Formats: sequence, structure tokens, C-alpha cells
Amino acid sequence: MTSVSPIDSLDARLIRLLADEPRIGILECARRLHVARGTVQARLDKLAARGVIQGFGPDIDAAALGYRVTAFVTLEIRQAGGHDRVGRHLAGIPEVLEAHTVTGGGDIVARVVARDNADLQRVLDQIVGYEGVLRASSVIALAEQVRYRTLPLVEAAGGA
Repeated sequence: MTSVSPIDSLDARLIRLLADEPRIGILECARRLHVARGTVQARLDKLAARGVIQGFGPDIDAAALGYRVTAFVTLEIRQAGGHDRVGRHLAGIPEVLEAHTVTGGGDIVARVVARDNADLQRVLDQIVGYEGVLRASSVIALAEQVRYRTLPLVEAAGGA
């Protein structure tokens, strides 16, 4: 059974254009895509309403802000407290960029950044200082091999 893609090739081309040139205007998008301005606006509104496009903000490089260390932290949590409480705790720590409930040896995996290794220790202490966290295991990223991306998915979903 084949499922219908939530986007078509025009949506994919629009998203690619906005990703390549985030400051481009609606009118210029319409001109380059050879569609009406209203079509571009309607497509953007629908993509945003469906959650396909989740923001139009700047893409921030943590290293350029001085956070040169990236680590992945696997947490084992107290099951009675639940994932949501630990998630709220993690959300309160600015250096936690994302956290996901996972299967396997741990319960939650978080991507965190720090200024240096000593600062990473501070961040880890803050993470494990919460009563719902039993244990943490971390690995430090040495080099980024594939930057976080979604455009290949957009192109595959849109048939581009």
C-alpha cells in the first residue's frame, strides 16, 4: 500500500528555495517558481498549518556562540517519575538542544553543548542533579559528518 505524500513537487521546490535563500520574499518566490503570489502564500500557510514547516527563524551555530563541545547524553530515569517530568527539567537547561525518549539501554537521549569540557561537566551535573535522573552516560562528538538536515526528505516526499 502506498501512502500519499503530504507535499507535492511545488511544495518541495518552495521549501528548497526558502532553505537556500531564507530572506527571499513571497513575490520573488512566486517569480522563480512561475506561480502566482497567492499560490506561494497559500502553500506556505498550509505547510505551516500542517506542521511541515515549523519555523522561519535563523539557523544558529552553537560553536559560533562559543559552545564548541557537543555531547550526546543517554539518561536512565526513575520510571515512577515519568519521561515528561525529566523532559521539562531538560527543557530548563539552555545547553540541552534536544532530547528524545528512546528504546534500548537508556530512556532519554539528549544533545547538549558546552563551552569546553569543564563546562560540559557543569551541564552534566545540572542534568543529573534532578531527582528523576538515575544515571547519565555521555559521548563527546569529535566532528560533524552529516549536519542535521531535512531537505533530502522533502525532495523524496515531493518527488523532486
